Amino acid sequence: MPKGKFENEYTYKRMLESGREDEFDGLFESAAETARNGFGIEHPMYIGGKPVRAGNLLLEKSPIDSQILIGKFQKGAREHAKLAIDAASNAFESWSNMDYSDRASIIRRAADLFSKNKYQLAAILSYENAKSRYESMGEVDEAIDFMRYYSDEMDANKGYIRKAAAKASKAKVEAGFQGAPSSQEKVTVSLRPYGVFGVIAPFNFPISISTGMNVGALITGNTVVFKPSSSDNMTMLTGLKIYELFKEAGIPDGVFNYVTGPGSEVGDEIATNDNVSGIAFTGSRATGMSMISRTFSSGKQKVFIVEMGGKNPAIVSKYANLDAAVNGVASAAFGFAGQKCSALSRVYVHQSKKELFVSKLIERVRGLKIGNPLDKENYIGPLISKSAFDRYIESVQKARTTGGRILYGGNAVKTGLEGYYVEPAIIEARHDSELVRKELFAPILTLETYSDFGDALKMANDVEYGLTAGLYSKNRDEILEFSKKIQAGVVYINREISATTGAIVGLHTFVGWKGSGLTGKGTGSKHYLPQFMREQSISTTK
Repeated sequence: MPKGKFENEYTYKRMLESGREDEFDGLFESAAETARNGFGIEHPMYIGGKPVRAGNLLLEKSPIDSQILIGKFQKGAREHAKLAIDAASNAFESWSNMDYSDRASIIRRAADLFSKNKYQLAAILSYENAKSRYESMGEVDEAIDFMRYYSDEMDANKGYIRKAAAKASKAKVEAGFQGAPSSQEKVTVSLRPYGVFGVIAPFNFPISISTGMNVGALITGNTVVFKPSSSDNMTMLTGLKIYELFKEAGIPDGVFNYVTGPGSEVGDEIATNDNVSGIAFTGSRATGMSMISRTFSSGKQKVFIVEMGGKNPAIVSKYANLDAAVNGVASAAFGFAGQKCSALSRVYVHQSKKELFVSKLIERVRGLKIGNPLDKENYIGPLISKSAFDRYIESVQKARTTGGRILYGGNAVKTGLEGYYVEPAIIEARHDSELVRKELFAPILTLETYSDFGDALKMANDVEYGLTAGLYSKNRDEILEFSKKIQAGVVYINREISATTGAIVGLHTFVGWKGSGLTGKGTGSKHYLPQFMREQSISTTK
């Protein structure tokens, strides 16, 4: 794509609009077959551009069916993380001194390679974390968008360097003071990279979020130690593909290092090592806050760019278009089995619309097919792991024993596959319930009613998170009040396609408020890249 001409990739959308849906399906299914033929082999880590083996292996199995062995990966330890940090430290000087436009060109080449291999990447992703073909392709597209958008931002901001000057004064003083006349000063104000960034990625968006965080660090001149999700929720093969395509695009050895292994060792070393200047992390609030707390309580300093989940609400007003609300709520709550940080988990419905809304929602959800996400007709695939399944079962049981009312679902589903398939659950819950406040990462939607719109807003804001939120209302006063008072970084109003999910690079910024984030700046926006740099002013006097 030409420099400075950013357009979103939109693969499926473009194919559908041009009447080529069958071609899309054929390309995906062919790629899925090719992907599976390559499963089961052993893969190394890559440190300083060289393959590294740990001696112990992690076996990654598909959540679709645990009989599918995706691959054998290295169970890296603290020593491997240290080696990767050393390699990144050694590569920092040359990479940071490279002209910003050259780094942007490398990232653009990576975007082109991702685009060329998009069906293969999407197919691997579907096997690896059980997304449908549409969710997987959308994620690959988002990764491509991140690379092109951030490259354009580097060029548009001229590498975040600006020049200024102060005119010389003919007046003279014997001793200097603030504001004293002086000779001419030429000033360069620039944003400079920090050094080594640890990028710790989540399982649920292992291509797009991983790529976005990695590119944010790399394109601004930092070097990276990248750890994909490697424990209970494994997505190491997509992480390896990111490494391979970055390498093919021309990222030098040592600049980008791929290390797999448990968070207790690899992740902990990355988070605590003195030679790591910054952490880019997406995951649970507990993990994010633990890293931050440990760093600062020990007297150390690091930059943290973190997104830490959500407990996202939607309000369905008495003035809502209920059909639009039902479609948006069902998609946001149950797409990818609710395993998105932006997933809708709480809905507040005006009491006069409750019965009709619930009946329409149940009818809509009943039509969402559950099963192997590789099959085109299935909308909801399995949960990622047994721990996620146990959390789902425990949450439904807790609802039953604490006064909740199960309106729909709440059961495991038999599919003939060895995976953790469950029904979407719609639960009428009390506002003080743990289900209303705790991030569950499962297809569980709590429902409460309200009579006063102000009360609905208070309940929507009454959690520690503030990531995404939605409103369905045709009332201008409600829309204005919601826009002013909702405590969330990503807000959608009357969006039928999804109440709380589906941010688009370059259009929406994806940012968490309150316990969902730290910096108040979001991905896919003009404010993202400066977080990976620190400002410096250099003044030269003749």
